[in-house]
Amino acid sequence: MKINYIIIFLYCAFALKTNIVCAQQKNIGSKNIPQPEKKTFHEKPPPAKTKSFLSGIFRNRKNPVSTTKIDSANRETVLYSKSISSFMVHDGKVIRNIKMSQYTFKQIFTDTTERIGQIGSRVLDALHTETYSWVIRNNLFFKSGDKLDPYQIADNERYLRSLEFIQDARIVARKVNGSSDSVDVEVITKDYFSITGSFDFGGTGRQKISLAETNLGGAGQKVQLTVLHDNIRSPNFGFDFLYSKTSIAHSFITGTIGYGRINSDPAGNDYIQSFYLRASRPLLSPNAKLAGAFEISFNNSINVYNKPDSQFYNYKNANIDLWTGYNFVGQNLRRNVLARNRTFGAIRYINRNFFPTPVQIGNTFNSFYNSKKAVLAAVTFFRKEYYKTNYIYGFGNTEDVPYGYNLAITGGWYKQLELARPYIGFDANFFSVTNKKRFLQYYLRSGIFSNKGHFEDISFVLGGSMFSPLHYFKSFKMRQFYKVNFSRIFARNAIDPLQINNPLGLRYFKADSLKGTQRLSFYTESFFFSKYRVFGFLFAPFVFADASMLKEEGKSIFKSDIYTGIGGGLRTRNVNLVFGTVELRFIYFPRKAQENNPFVISFSTDIRLRYNGNYISPPDIIQLNSENNYSFY
Repeated sequence: MKINYIIIFLYCAFALKTNIVCAQQKNIGSKNIPQPEKKTFHEKPPPAKTKSFLSGIFRNRKNPVSTTKIDSANRETVLYSKSISSFMVHDGKVIRNIKMSQYTFKQIFTDTTERIGQIGSRVLDALHTETYSWVIRNNLFFKSGDKLDPYQIADNERYLRSLEFIQDARIVARKVNGSSDSVDVEVITKDYFSITGSFDFGGTGRQKISLAETNLGGAGQKVQLTVLHDNIRSPNFGFDFLYSKTSIAHSFITGTIGYGRINSDPAGNDYIQSFYLRASRPLLSPNAKLAGAFEISFNNSINVYNKPDSQFYNYKNANIDLWTGYNFVGQNLRRNVLARNRTFGAIRYINRNFFPTPVQIGNTFNSFYNSKKAVLAAVTFFRKEYYKTNYIYGFGNTEDVPYGYNLAITGGWYKQLELARPYIGFDANFFSVTNKKRFLQYYLRSGIFSNKGHFEDISFVLGGSMFSPLHYFKSFKMRQFYKVNFSRIFARNAIDPLQINNPLGLRYFKADSLKGTQRLSFYTESFFFSKYRVFGFLFAPFVFADASMLKEEGKSIFKSDIYTGIGGGLRTRNVNLVFGTVELRFIYFPRKAQENNPFVISFSTDIRLRYNGNYISPPDIIQLNSENNYSFY
């Protein structure tokens, strides 16, 4: 056991040493890191000529507009600026015309002099249906005749990048000849290739295939079908269907309807029949007024695996979840720095009714299988702005990382089973970007219930995370990530105990029996971005180490168990495809739990590594075994 701790300690020391050395070399390295340039975006430049088949497959051919000798692969990485920077020079000018343009798969935003001539890009262009210009217009916050607000334009550019079918977006304002108070605006987008899917192979007896068109007909609508085949299932086949539409009638409301017979329970068993209807409108920007969502769903378990009554969780439930909120935005205060501070008020109603409850649960408290009712209200104070950068989560695409704060105070009435109690909670998140280009987050979440004049289920989570600066080497780039958190429960009664089989403990550690009232966790990861492509796919190998200490209920902190994990893997992605990142991960857990295998191999498809960029979240009690909506990683 001591050897394992030494290995993890040496890895962490190496990671810190790497960052220190790179920081000491920043004066040398910065000479090789070109700064962002002001470039003019062109609408569909002519494609590059093909020189050879092999060169098109195994490397990017460049067809430079200029005769520059700077390595375009390096220039592609340099994105580090406040999102409003390029718009400030046009602050207050009248928007005269709005032009819509699209990039093809051969073009990249971070270097307009480069044309990717891979044979795969030409095939994608031939098969792809471009997003209609009216779809993009339906997702704009401004119109002709408005005065240009740098914050609004930056928020809109970021929002376009958040759409599932948009790979990247830029909004460019240009001077109008002969006019000092007007600008023309060009909105430039680049689509993902919209056909996506995933495949889960469980041997010859079990396969699960998911196929989706995320931008059907170029109209911003998604259709997805998932099919499961399992020999021990009766019937052998099951399916799930989903349809959604983005910004219905320019309302920024996304509507979703779905039906399936292979939804999963908390244990991952795919035997739940479900019908659901959802609609949501996020808070688009700090100047937007309204946000909200609702969901109606009906679920029931089906004994398709012919389990005995003692093992089959037989239940039905109906859910209603509705919330709405209003943003109190000051008038004519845009130029005042303090005016970027916002106050958002929201109210939420939850009704989750089980009929019947699984007999295995009965009247015991369980966060998933218990009937719940709640009326919660929250006041959120926030100020968030963004840096445009890359190589945080993705493979070079533009990414938006926040700086600022978000403070939410939540109160209300919460009923679980027959236990009805008042609740008050606090959720504070702070984001910062240092002069050395480190991205940091700190957070404190706490919640308290009151029952018959006494406080109970008192809990808090305190933590932070950091991305190091991007370090440059000859053939790859490297970034380091750190995360630490501490959780505590006092006077536990109805809420779930702390566990370590979750992102706040040890990911991929399957041990449901380990439960406690105190948890301390640490995670660090080194990931490397290679500059080489194969058939358009980029690669990012990584290594990691994590540790989690869990104090069981009734035991001394000095007798707490420490569980560790070490491993590595590879992520790959074709940046033109809507498919998420594919990850192969190898994990070794030196200390084996009863339910957990010490060696775990995880193969995940269509994973989404990105910051959740919401300004606010619906009122809720704090979560102790999962990340919240403001997580960095």
